[in-house]
Amino acid sequence: MVLALVVGVGVYFGLMGGWFSSLDWWTVRKQIREERAAIERLRAEIDSLRAWGALIERDSATIERVARETYGMLRDGEILYRVEPAER
Repeated sequence: MVLALVVGVGVYFGLMGGWFSSLDWWTVRKQIREERAAIERLRAEIDSLRAWGALIERDSATIERVARETYGMLRDGEILYRVEPAER
């Protein structure tokens, strides 16, 4: 009886005792996996933004599209039509 109690307390302390328990370890491991996944998503976004930046710097068609969409620029002879949403 006493031996079983000592073994039970030893197992409990081994899993839950000390500075950090096994549950803390599992929680930290999960957080590490989540942070690594976030880092990979950010790296993919950075690569995408670098590619977009390179297009904006060098590709004349992209430069023209950005100028038209962002600043409403027109070529000579073009007319801009703006469609306003209907009021309710």
